[in-house]
Amino acid sequence: MQRALSIRRTLQSLHHRLLFNNSVPLKHHPLPSIRTLSSTPSASPSPSPSPSPSPLPSDAEIRKYLGYTALLVLCGAATYYSFPFSEDAKHKKAQIFRYAPLPEDLHTVSNWSGTHEVQTRNFHQPESVEELEKLVKEANEKRARIRPVGSGLSPNGIGLARAGMVNLALLDKVLEVDKEKKRVRVQAGIRVQGLVDEIKQYGLTLQNFASIREQQIGGIVQVGAHGTGAKLPPVDEQVISMKLVTPAKGTIEVSKEKDPDLFYLARCGLGGLGVVAEVTLQCVERQELVEHTTVSNIKEIKKNHKKLLSENKHVKYLHIPYTDTVVVVTCNPVSKWKGPPKFKPKYTKDEALQHLQDLYRESLKKYRYGCYLWYTFCFYKFGHKDRADVMTAKSPDGTEPDINELSFTELRDKLLALDPLNKEHVIKVNQAEAEFWRKSEGYRVGWADEILGFDCGGQQWVSETCFPSGTLAKLSMKDLEYIEELKQLIEKEDIPAPAPIEQRWTARSQSVMSPAYSSVQDDIFSWVGIIMYLPTMDARQRKEITDEFFNYRHLTQKQLWDQYSAYEHWAKIEVPKDKEELAALQARLRKRFPVDSYNKARKELDPNRILSNNMLEKLFPLSDTI
Repeated sequence: MQRALSIRRTLQSLHHRLLFNNSVPLKHHPLPSIRTLSSTPSASPSPSPSPSPSPLPSDAEIRKYLGYTALLVLCGAATYYSFPFSEDAKHKKAQIFRYAPLPEDLHTVSNWSGTHEVQTRNFHQPESVEELEKLVKEANEKRARIRPVGSGLSPNGIGLARAGMVNLALLDKVLEVDKEKKRVRVQAGIRVQGLVDEIKQYGLTLQNFASIREQQIGGIVQVGAHGTGAKLPPVDEQVISMKLVTPAKGTIEVSKEKDPDLFYLARCGLGGLGVVAEVTLQCVERQELVEHTTVSNIKEIKKNHKKLLSENKHVKYLHIPYTDTVVVVTCNPVSKWKGPPKFKPKYTKDEALQHLQDLYRESLKKYRYGCYLWYTFCFYKFGHKDRADVMTAKSPDGTEPDINELSFTELRDKLLALDPLNKEHVIKVNQAEAEFWRKSEGYRVGWADEILGFDCGGQQWVSETCFPSGTLAKLSMKDLEYIEELKQLIEKEDIPAPAPIEQRWTARSQSVMSPAYSSVQDDIFSWVGIIMYLPTMDARQRKEITDEFFNYRHLTQKQLWDQYSAYEHWAKIEVPKDKEELAALQARLRKRFPVDSYNKARKELDPNRILSNNMLEKLFPLSDTI
C-alpha cells in the first residue's frame, strides 16, 4: 500500500506540473498523435518524384514513448491499489493482483476512540472462574499471552495485545451484599453502571465515579481511575480485597490483612500481576446530589479556591483555552432539612445552544463558499463539465444534520470538524462554548450515578496528569499555577487547543502504583486533562490532528511535568517510539513508582509474562522479557 501511495503521489505531481507549467488548457493540451507511431511520411508534399524511406526514430523519441508506456503501466497499478477494497479483503497479500480475505477467527479489538487497535486470533471470554483458572494455567504452560482487557475504554489501549486477550464480560454477577457493612463482592467483569443498578435496591452506591459508567470493575480498579472531590480517593481505595488468578500461584486472595504488601501493589497492578476475578468494594449510602454550575474567572477562583475544595464534596473546574472563563461544577448531598434548591433558569436549553448553532451555520456557509471558489477555479482552469452546485454541499463528515436535534457535545464536534486545526476557528468554538456555559448556569438534582457523569464528547486524544497540591489545610496553589502556565503555553505556541481543560482533585491513594500515592494521609492531588477531538473519520485529517496533539502533549511535558512532579494517568500514558525518549520515561517512572518491587512481583506471579503486552514490557523492562 505504501508503494501504491507513493506511485499515486508521483502521478499527481506530474499531473500538477503539466497543468500549471503550461498556459494551454488541459483539454487542448497537445498530445502525441497515434499517427506519429506509424511510418507515414510528413504531411508536406515532397518534391522528389519517389518517396524516401522513413527515418529511424531518434533515441530521444524512443525514450519518450517508453516513458508513455511506463506511465500507462503505473497508472494501471495506481488505479488497482486505489480501488476500494471489498468487505472481506481488508488486507492484501504481498503478491500483486491478489486479495487476502480476513480469516474468520480474526478478532479486531480497538479502544473507544479508535486510536489504538489490534487484531488477534486469541480472544477468550470465560464463563466461570473455573474456566478462567483453566485458561490461565494452560496459557502459562504454553507460554501463550492472554492479556486482561476490560471494556477497552482506555485512551491508550493499555489492555490490548495482538498475541491474545482475555475478557471477563461474562463474569458480571453481584455475588454478595453486606448491607450492614455497606460492602459488595462482585465478579470483575461487571460494568460500573450494572453494579450501581444492582445494588441500589439495598440503598447502596459507589463512593465516587469517573466520567463514564461503561468500565468493567476489574479494569477501572487496575488503572487507578478516579472521580473528583478533594476528600475522596481514587477508585482503587474502595477495594477491600481481591481474588487474583495468577499463572504461577493459581488463585490467590489479597487484602490488607492477607499479604498487605502485595495487596497495595496489586490494587493498581495494571493487569500484570494476575487476572482480577473478584473484587470486594466498600460502598456508601445511596443519596441524591445537587449539582451547581457557575461561570467564573481565574482571578475569582484564586480568592475562593480553598473554600471550594473544602466545602464541596465534589468539585471540578473546566478551563476554556483562549478565554478567561472557568466553569465551576460542584456536587453535594441534598439537604435533609431544606431539600433541593428552588431555582428557575434564566435561559432554556435551546437558548443556551443558540450561539453554537449560529456559529455552525455561519462556519458551514464559509466552508461551502470555500468549496465553491475552489470548484469554480477548477471549472475555468481545467474545463470540468461535471461541476456541482457546491453551495449545497454537506459538512466534511458527509452528513447534513438537523442542528436543532444535536446535543452540546455533538454540536461542538460538528463545529470542530469544519476546520479542527485552524486556531482562529477553534478560538471561536471555545468562545461559543463559554457562552453556552454562561447560559447553562444553575442547579440539577439527581442520584450520584446520574449527576457525577460527564459527557466527554466524541472520539478524542487525551492526556491527563496527576500532581500533588498540598493539603486542604495548607494548599500549595500549584494546581492553579499549573493551569496558568499551561494556558500561556497554548497561546505562545499557537496551539489549536479545544475546550475544556478539565481539572479535578482527589485525596491520596495507598496503592503504591497509583499516580496519587502518598504516605501522608492529608495530601491531595490535582488531575489535569488536555484534549483534542477526532471529529472526522477522514484518515488524513485524523493523522494531522494526532500529530498536532502529540506536539501539544510534548510541549506540556517539556515545560510542566518535571516542574510540578506530574505523572500521567496509567490509562492515558503513551509509549514513545524514540529510544532516547523511552529510556527517559523509564527512568522518570522509577523515580515515582516502586518499579523494582512491581517487577519482582511480576516475576513471582507471572514468570512467563503471559499477562503482559508491548506497553507493559516497554514501561517496565526486564532482562528476560519474552
